[in-house]
Amino acid sequence: MKKPNRVKQWLRRLAIKTLFPVDQSRGWVSIIHESFLGAFQTHTPLSLNNSLSHPTVYACVSQIAYDVGKLRLSITKEDENGIPLKTNYVPYTSLLKKPNKYQTRQKFIESWLVSLLTYGNTYALKGRGEDRKVKELHILDPNKIEPLISEDGSVFYKIKKDRLAKVSKDIEAIPAYEIIHDTAITLFHPLIGVSPLYAADLATQQGLAIQNHSTSFFENMAKPSGLLTAPGHIKKDVADRIVAAWQDGYSGKNTGKIAVLGDGLEYKQMSENATDSELVGQLQWSDEKICSTFKVPPYKVHVGKLPTYEHTETLDRKYYSDCLQRYIESIESLLDAGLGLPDEYGTQFNLDDLIRMDFKLQMETQAIGVKGGFLAPDEARRKLNYVPVKGGHTPYMQQQNFSLEALNSRDKTNPLVKVQKKPKPPPETDETEKFLYTLIKKDIPGVYRD
Repeated sequence: MKKPNRVKQWLRRLAIKTLFPVDQSRGWVSIIHESFLGAFQTHTPLSLNNSLSHPTVYACVSQIAYDVGKLRLSITKEDENGIPLKTNYVPYTSLLKKPNKYQTRQKFIESWLVSLLTYGNTYALKGRGEDRKVKELHILDPNKIEPLISEDGSVFYKIKKDRLAKVSKDIEAIPAYEIIHDTAITLFHPLIGVSPLYAADLATQQGLAIQNHSTSFFENMAKPSGLLTAPGHIKKDVADRIVAAWQDGYSGKNTGKIAVLGDGLEYKQMSENATDSELVGQLQWSDEKICSTFKVPPYKVHVGKLPTYEHTETLDRKYYSDCLQRYIESIESLLDAGLGLPDEYGTQFNLDDLIRMDFKLQMETQAIGVKGGFLAPDEARRKLNYVPVKGGHTPYMQQQNFSLEALNSRDKTNPLVKVQKKPKPPPETDETEKFLYTLIKKDIPGVYRD
């Protein structure tokens, strides 16, 4: 018997319901809305494509996506002590390795984060098999999906046709359990995330303006614009002819040619050079502000110098806690809920792929763990990519190590050394008495006996 399609059942129920679109007027769709009053009227709103063309914005987005994407993702199960251990959970282990036919796990996670960082929202559509288990996951184009809310508060999504995600036609409403929805910070509505680009708008505009100015400046052979002045009054038609002649003869490809001025004409520089304007310092400031909105340390995207006073591991841990941890834990919890994993199971990224120590520090750290009895030798060897050894599966402690409780009990009930009385030494006798005693003992005739 063919199983009923749950999506179609929901659509039938929706026939009697009214759905309301979520107000996205203050969210992030294809344009960063006004970062200052009047930006739209003055034609200065920043488009997404222009924003991503900024080197620092591109570097921040790609850095976060690449770093999380390279982490191995596995399913863990809690043991009797509540410790999560890697396990082979058959229904979804293969799904995490290859979420769909056209993406690997790494590319899937990268797409997830690029959508989240640029649009503020990631929508992952579940593709189910005949057994209703999730067989595929597809990252949808945020421009092709719209959240809806029913009168009773239920959440649905309107999806436009997307052939790559196997959506052959527009779907007016699909229930929320068929979508894994990740949001950036929700400033205006719980279902609408706001990209870090919203806060980086002005810094991005400033950075692009500086770069465009520098490009024009050097296209003009680093010759700034200026003024042609004359000692007396010039009629408008004469001035127009001079301007036209000057532009034709000394601009564009003719920039740098020698100009011959007469009739008292004088050329005066109008704009300042890059050093006087401190463009490099302004560009540095805009880059740092962009990094701060994405929480990426500037040195990670080659802005500023690499700190030299800390270990690489310390810097990576700061980068993880300040920037990546939020995205990693969000993906883990959303996958756990979206895949319907049992309580004792969970998805987990392998942070060892991110936080790397230098070899000497790794050896010292693992040695301390083994000597302290926290790690088995094989566990330490696995961290260093060494094969297990015989007898290395269990932690070890030195034999002379005892707990205070055990020492106290031993001293009370079973002391190691028992106190014994020394025997009394025999009384001192002279040699004559010893000889007589011997004769008496042998019962020799004629010997006196007392």
